[in-house]
Amino acid sequence: MKTIPQSSQPSQSFGRQSRPVLTQIENNTTLWVGNLKQGVNERIAGQTFTCPSEGLLNNIQVFSSAVTRPGELQLTLHEFDASSRTWGPAIADSKLTVDKDHTSSWLRFELEPVQLKKNVAYGFRLHAPEALIGLGEAAREAKSPFNFGMSWNGNNEENAKFFHYFSLAFKVELCA
Repeated sequence: MKTIPQSSQPSQSFGRQSRPVLTQIENNTTLWVGNLKQGVNERIAGQTFTCPSEGLLNNIQVFSSAVTRPGELQLTLHEFDASSRTWGPAIADSKLTVDKDHTSSWLRFELEPVQLKKNVAYGFRLHAPEALIGLGEAAREAKSPFNFGMSWNGNNEENAKFFHYFSLAFKVELCA
């Protein structure tokens, strides 16, 4: 994970310039999101993170390794209580229609700007009701876990688990 200096590579979102403040681009495995079989066994995923600076969040990006079945991919952003591992209510959401042309590319979820606070934990959840999408993920050995947040995945909300040794490949951008 990298915390990016404020002057690094701005982009445009909702008419506002944004800058990456948190990136994790390591990618050595794939986490599947969506339906493994049509209508059965939906896989959900997410990522928590501690925001390194205060500002307006206007987009989150995840890396798509593969698109086996095209369809809608939904992202919700939440405050996250790391001590109890509980998600707060959604504070932002976005949807993308993903197809095979999105393989090996960054998927950018544009968000209505929402204020994030420095050193507060947040998390985003992803699900694809009809699609099947492979997301880039990094796996590490037990001696060097990710220290900025946790990966989260499972077949449903009740049985999803958190992992310190896995992280989605993702980028968080704040308005400049």
